[in-house]
Amino acid sequence: MQRRRNNHKRAAVAIVLAASMIAGPSIVQSDLGKAVYAADNAAPAKPAGSTIAAGGLINNFEPFYAQTLADWTQKGYANGSGTIAIAGADISAQAPAQLAQTGSFQGRDKVLLWKSDRDNWVEYKVKVDKPGLYQMNLQYYPYNPNSNGLNRRPVSLSVSIDGQFPFREARAITFRKLFKDDLPVKQDENGDDVRPRSLSIDRWLNEPFRDNGGAYSEPLKWYLPQGEHTIRLSGSEPIAISGLTLTAPETIVDYKTYASKLPEGQGNAKEIVQFQAENMTLKNDAAIQMVVDKDALSTPAAGKHETFNTVGGSRWQTGGQTVTWSFNVPESGRYKISMRAKQNTISNMATFRTIAIDGKVPFKELLNYKFPYDIKWVGVTLSDEAGKPYEFYLEKGEHTLSMTATIEPFQPVIIESELATSQLRELTAELKALTGNVVDKNRTWKIDEDFPELPKRLETIRQQMQLMADDMMKANGRRENNVQILLNAIRDIDNYLKYPNEIPYYMDDISALQEKVGAIRETLIKSPLQLDQIYVVPAAASTPRLEANFFEKTSASVMNFFRSFIKKEDLTNLSDTALNVWVNRPRDYVNLLQDLSNEMFTPQTGIKVKVNLLPDENLLIYANAAGISPDVALGQPQDKSIDFAMRGALEDLSKFPDFQQVASQFAPGALLPFYYDKGYYALPETQSFKVLFYRKDILERLNLKVPDTWDDVYNMLPTLQQSGYNFYVPTGDFITFVYQNGAEFFNKDGLSTALNTPESFKGFKQWTDLFNIYDLERSVPSFYQHFRKGSMPIGIADFNSYIQFAVAAPELTGWWGIAPLPGFKQSDGTVARWSSGGQTTGFIYKSSKKKEEAWTFLKWLLSAEVQERYGSDLESFYGVMFRWNTANIEAFSRLPWPKEDLKVIFEQWRWYKEMPNPPGAYFVPRELNNAWNRTVVDGMNYRESLEEGLVNIDREMVRKAQEFGFIAPDGTILHTLDLPQVTKPWEGVDRFVPK
Repeated sequence: MQRRRNNHKRAAVAIVLAASMIAGPSIVQSDLGKAVYAADNAAPAKPAGSTIAAGGLINNFEPFYAQTLADWTQKGYANGSGTIAIAGADISAQAPAQLAQTGSFQGRDKVLLWKSDRDNWVEYKVKVDKPGLYQMNLQYYPYNPNSNGLNRRPVSLSVSIDGQFPFREARAITFRKLFKDDLPVKQDENGDDVRPRSLSIDRWLNEPFRDNGGAYSEPLKWYLPQGEHTIRLSGSEPIAISGLTLTAPETIVDYKTYASKLPEGQGNAKEIVQFQAENMTLKNDAAIQMVVDKDALSTPAAGKHETFNTVGGSRWQTGGQTVTWSFNVPESGRYKISMRAKQNTISNMATFRTIAIDGKVPFKELLNYKFPYDIKWVGVTLSDEAGKPYEFYLEKGEHTLSMTATIEPFQPVIIESELATSQLRELTAELKALTGNVVDKNRTWKIDEDFPELPKRLETIRQQMQLMADDMMKANGRRENNVQILLNAIRDIDNYLKYPNEIPYYMDDISALQEKVGAIRETLIKSPLQLDQIYVVPAAASTPRLEANFFEKTSASVMNFFRSFIKKEDLTNLSDTALNVWVNRPRDYVNLLQDLSNEMFTPQTGIKVKVNLLPDENLLIYANAAGISPDVALGQPQDKSIDFAMRGALEDLSKFPDFQQVASQFAPGALLPFYYDKGYYALPETQSFKVLFYRKDILERLNLKVPDTWDDVYNMLPTLQQSGYNFYVPTGDFITFVYQNGAEFFNKDGLSTALNTPESFKGFKQWTDLFNIYDLERSVPSFYQHFRKGSMPIGIADFNSYIQFAVAAPELTGWWGIAPLPGFKQSDGTVARWSSGGQTTGFIYKSSKKKEEAWTFLKWLLSAEVQERYGSDLESFYGVMFRWNTANIEAFSRLPWPKEDLKVIFEQWRWYKEMPNPPGAYFVPRELNNAWNRTVVDGMNYRESLEEGLVNIDREMVRKAQEFGFIAPDGTILHTLDLPQVTKPWEGVDRFVPK
């Protein structure tokens, strides 16, 4: 009955929404081959909050740049003329906080020093004499006065003109920083290369305004009518600006025109210039990294060692990432450029690079040079479609070659996928409204009466998918998985259209098309390419052999096969002279820790450290059973320590005299899972957090404020749901609701559950009512996707979501924020926001003969200085996606977080509290989730459901307490655990909160 009531409720809401919906827009193709849409002449304008709104909004955003540029081209807008230069200090206005200052910096005067690390803006006035399209360049110096040089992030600014974003990409214009590898590469004790750090290159840069994701190979163009205009730059990253210039866009000629202007003759050049691709002069992203390759011709040969002898692959795949190499030409003349390349990361997908010589793209064929898919290393000589090599005239002396990852050939497909998913989303919502969200094949439909526009709209979607498939084939040059997905979807839609009255029966299949089409975009935004040697070859000379022959490949394969049996990480080979540390993390984390130990810890203490990779956390159990244990284990799940501690395998860290001093670096609630029988057996390395994510643009349009309490959430839900949105709460987050209602999971003795109190029942009811009464979604495969598309503009998520939104949703830059979790207002006016997050831990084995050395190492590793260095180096190697969420609050405060976000995170950190872990505690999440299912899915009374779970929890806790000697077989309590109590927010946060 409960399920049926919810279905009727959803249908009622959907019917209200459907009343405001109209047929989706039609799609036309511009002369530039870009998808441009126009509203159907027969359809009324869409409401402002709809998926595709009047004025060109898609998913609540402006049209893409490609669409806007096509529109400007159709209107005949020509390039502007002349150059307009504005000094950085000549701002006309700035944000009320007045955080931008003017002065001299790094040898330049009239510089704007933007020291803000919160949302800020400045404005410039510009007078345009001739209307037209202009290219904008920024002269900037990326710096961060508070990061000790460890901030690796590019600067992202949103750019509006006269108060409007002319296109979607204007919301996130990226100004990158420059890096170089710390060479020469060092080797570890096994002879394997250790990944070098990325060193920042600080200098003035002059870069055009480009989109964030490398979707366009040329700088963005901006149309400015004649007259005065206001350019606003908004962002939250510190930057120094010495000037802003507007110039006419540069026209890049084709190769035929370029070649016609080259000097006659080929010159006297005879010497082939060769350089290794991994020896990069510059890179504009710290995530671009060297990689190991075992191919027979890869140089230097890796042999039995892990030798960094190539660059790229999946570590050079994001649009806009650039690698630059310097080389010296001995004689002036014409040259060819060849390289060993491997492009096999994404099956049957081509990738593209924008190629520049001395900072300029010489001809348009190099704007999007294709590297077709191939499973093996191939020789690539830059050539035209007929295979004739391009010739470049190079003067004697120093030159640079730059290659930038780009996805421009796939951008039309990406745009079309956005349109298709928008149309599918609307159509699915209306089908659910029509059917009550129930597929009933016993019901007969008359579509011409019930939903007469349905076949036409489905046909429009079919045409859109056909357009996507055609553009994919055109860009890629061969059929691959995405094309096949589209063709299969087209075939399914054709089948649906044969019998229109049966289309409602396929409602779930039509809904599933959204995910399939949306997944195509995630593939297209990746452009991986791996390179080995690069050759600059005189035009008349032969290119060196670039591919291994059959015998070389066979020999290398055989050797690599036998080398694979060589054990480098033998966990049974414990060192007697060094501290043995096992780390359950990927190889690069292990190498970095070994490198830092060698560089910092051993010289300071004289204690040698041997760090080994632990490929599977369960190996600890097997090793312990075999009598093989390290001194220290790191990267372990939160509950693993107590599993070992109960069985006497771990050292009680609280016995060390300075334990309290070390533990004070962490939230008291974070230590609860590590307590057992009056001792603490682990300390946290990393700590996640939960915060409230919200879309600023959507809440502003709905005139909603960010909720501070759960009552605020309940009050905003009707407006959200009536507008087609919803609030997201993870279904498994029971800890938040138990703690926020003043309940505890266990009694102080740790022998039974404390969830049988009125506060616990209140918390459980609140948790289940969100899905029963307030109709929150019970199953959300990806909050990230819903948040990005706008269907769930507010919800609770964790640290991983924060990184995902910051890195993988650049179009939302400046348009989303975080806030502390909703809570309950207390009598003193504070709002209790208790919640958990999850941690990884480190602990010391009791069997260790080096306990004091192990404790010294663990203290060193968890210190603020080392955690900051470790996190900064990780981010420099892999980019922001690998932000280290250290549990050390001081180190956390030193990492490059926006100040306003850091305030929110620290406010939530104040209320951090994990569930204790007495014997039998593992039954709590199992039984609470079972109780949730009984209440929400089966409709069982919440009190009866929880009571049933509590009986099972107490039974299991008694059984485990008897097993570990806390309760006698006859039920007599022998001794108790005396669980610590955390009832107040942590005041230790206060001294780290940004002012």
